[in-house]
Amino acid sequence: MLIRILGAAAGGGFPQWNCGCPNCDGLRRGTIRARPRSQVTIALSGDADRWVLVNCGPEIRAQIEAFPALWPRAPRHSPIAAIVLTCGDLDHTLGLLSLRENHPLTVLATETVRHGFVEGNALYRTLERFPGQVTWRTLVAGLEVPLDHPDPARAALFATPVPVPGKPPVHLEGRAPAREDQAVGLIVRDLQGRRLAAFPGAGGITPAMRAAIDGADALLFDGTFWSEDELAKPGLMDRRAAEMAHLPIGGKAGSLARLADLAVARKLFVHINNTNPILREDSAERARVEAAGWTVAEDGMEIAL
Repeated sequence: MLIRILGAAAGGGFPQWNCGCPNCDGLRRGTIRARPRSQVTIALSGDADRWVLVNCGPEIRAQIEAFPALWPRAPRHSPIAAIVLTCGDLDHTLGLLSLRENHPLTVLATETVRHGFVEGNALYRTLERFPGQVTWRTLVAGLEVPLDHPDPARAALFATPVPVPGKPPVHLEGRAPAREDQAVGLIVRDLQGRRLAAFPGAGGITPAMRAAIDGADALLFDGTFWSEDELAKPGLMDRRAAEMAHLPIGGKAGSLARLADLAVARKLFVHINNTNPILREDSAERARVEAAGWTVAEDGMEIAL
């Protein structure tokens, strides 16, 4: 299985356009050791030919151009066989609207995520230029589905959705009830039995998540915030990590501690917010993450399982 991190940042990217926090300001001025990152999208392939995108962020066009394996191979062509949405947040879905140029798309999502993106969304009409422009395939928790081809006999990648603690996306808060399938992680396997656990967004860690992740060959996990009050304490936003459905990395109840006992060959934090100190390559928090065997994902990083 081939894994390409097209984008590693949380919503807004790094630096964020309207943020002058020490991280963003330092990156712009070149006064800190850090690298820019675009919003999270991950590309997977089981045969180095067909590719599947896990989420589709706003910078998808630039991310495709930065990765030749995703370039068209004919006047009208794309090696992107399917796009899987793990939630309905804009930083995970908005790029779909940029793929509107009369090309058929296959999108896998839970019914709640599909409904939230399609129903009442006038912009979705840009993906209805011809009958069948988008084929939706439904993700159901616990049921494995082929990813890169609808026929299991011809697919090279398969995924099993795992519900994760989450919330409705910001644009649907107060308009849609919370549902179990509003956010999922994925256990992706290839024909050789190698397993990737992809959990780019998670408001907590459940026993079912731990069981699914344990023994994976690689784990991509939510690294949005280091601390619960990362935004509230400096006065950037009056919301805590838990309110935004993200589990912090640090602390006794954070993901670094709670996933430490799982047998996973390679572990990476993705969906990293611009305020997170692990973005600084010489920070104490970065040192703690790396000492625990984790990697802070960067745009362009590639992994072969």
